[in-house]
Amino acid sequence: MVDRADLAGFRDYAPEADDFAADVLEGLSARPKTLPCKYLYDRRGSRLFEDICELEEYYPTRTEMKILADNAREIAMLFGPRCHVVEFGSGASTKIRLILAALRSPAAYTAVDISRDMLLEASVALARDFPRLPVIAVCADYTKPFEVPAPPGGAEAKRVGFFPGSTIGNFTPEEAAEFLQGAASLLKPGGGLLIGVDLKKERATLERAYDDSKGVSAAFNLNLLYRINREVGGTFDLGQFTHRAFYNETLGRMEMHLMSRAPQLVRMRGQSFRFAAGETIHTENSYKYAIEEFQALAAGNGFAPERVWTDANNLFTVHYLRVA
Repeated sequence: MVDRADLAGFRDYAPEADDFAADVLEGLSARPKTLPCKYLYDRRGSRLFEDICELEEYYPTRTEMKILADNAREIAMLFGPRCHVVEFGSGASTKIRLILAALRSPAAYTAVDISRDMLLEASVALARDFPRLPVIAVCADYTKPFEVPAPPGGAEAKRVGFFPGSTIGNFTPEEAAEFLQGAASLLKPGGGLLIGVDLKKERATLERAYDDSKGVSAAFNLNLLYRINREVGGTFDLGQFTHRAFYNETLGRMEMHLMSRAPQLVRMRGQSFRFAAGETIHTENSYKYAIEEFQALAAGNGFAPERVWTDANNLFTVHYLRVA
């Protein structure tokens, strides 16, 4: 049991099971079938994603970590003293530690994540490792409006968002624009956003990263069907579905799908869904950007690009944006 006494605050805006069920029914009824990628991140899914981040083929995590470590001092200067850091999709709150350690007297750190158990566990661990830092946990779908509590004694602190891992790539360009507009509103004038963005590159590197040799990415994707069975009464036979990941060069994105191995029928809450052999459920996108493409997107949706860092191999970028 996690002791919330270590936290400066906790807000719970997580969607209830009925919201999950409604989204699943809507997605399975669509043509083509689809499921929201946010539901990949239950407790087990979040753990599996952390395992993915350790894989040799999955370059984004280690590359972004090196960029953050190499430039932490400059990043801290851009954040400024007494800032309130708000992380969107905080997960295990691993990368933010590099930034927090470099900051001067931060007013607070607020972790925002949809996975309640993972959020509380990671937030309490971080609060214990940074005992002078007020740590606030907010369980929420950060793609929808939510409130960030004011830190103790720091209501007027500059808000700086942190959105690592190229999670912005999970959104369509239209959804990314909407997220940036919402983040600019939440962070307020004078605030900023530090965001990781994956670069366009050759197909082979991308496809290895999303379909690893150990099958961890496959387990992560298939866990969504296991979650549907467990939480909302689905009848998916996981052995009859397989993970498929490929680069859609025309749209500039990696795509993840769950492909039916044979004709089959799946039931859930009184409804039936037929699958043909080879038919897929589209579970996730990961859009890739050129530096100029992303800066133009940010500039059109509430931010002024201020600084960008990349690695020696031009695999990944980290941008600092100022709320315009």
